[in-house]
Amino acid sequence: MIRAMHTASTGMSAQQLNIDTIANNLANVNTTGFKRSRAEFADLLSQIARLPGASASNVGVFPVGIQVGLGVRPVSVSKEYVQGSLKQTTNPLDLAIEGVGFFQVTRPDGTTMYTRAGSFKQDNTGNVVSGDGDQLIPSITIPSGALQVDIGQDGTVSALLPGVSQATQVGQIQLVRFDNPSGLIAQGNNLFSESSSSGPAQQGTPGFSTGFGNIQQGFLEISNVNIADEMVNMIIAQRAYELNAKAIQASDEMMQVVNGLRR
Repeated sequence: MIRAMHTASTGMSAQQLNIDTIANNLANVNTTGFKRSRAEFADLLSQIARLPGASASNVGVFPVGIQVGLGVRPVSVSKEYVQGSLKQTTNPLDLAIEGVGFFQVTRPDGTTMYTRAGSFKQDNTGNVVSGDGDQLIPSITIPSGALQVDIGQDGTVSALLPGVSQATQVGQIQLVRFDNPSGLIAQGNNLFSESSSSGPAQQGTPGFSTGFGNIQQGFLEISNVNIADEMVNMIIAQRAYELNAKAIQASDEMMQVVNGLRR
């Protein structure tokens, strides 16, 4: 019974992590560029009383063994980089990536971060920055007094200046991708940093022909969290948590029966 209690407690801990992950997904259902997470688990070691195939005294070998699992443990909480739906806005610096890729930005401490959240602004010097003031890489400066800013699907940035009839190219947005985006480290504020697991950033020009996604001006990529799926997953996790609690309760009641045999 003691073993059952320990085993069931690992199940409760695992489902707590599952609920934590689901709650974070639901909390970010309206976060631009957010990618849902999924908790994954694996069973713990098994206590082996008899191996399958062990020699039997009178009949060859045992066809099956006696192996009792000792519970469950979390192995990963991975991001799912499924494309989120695009939402149209009226801001010319709202950019969505349709397909593979991340924007690059520079943090105030000089580190490079990556994001799918394309809600960019223009600072007081004309530089294109994120909502937190992180500068886009490569840097792009919108000329003062520009009447219109156009950004093509290939990342070409053009500005229409007063007194001229044709727009002037003022920059080129580049995207990066990773061999294993699930290996990126979430830093909060919609930012990721690379790790040895993600591999180095590979930079390229936007466009399906180059292996990157297209840039859509005037759109934002919304979270890829599906509320209905998360609610179903939450109910399943809650029921699994309850079942493990019941297993502990049943083990405790069985121990009470054993203690009662002495009376």
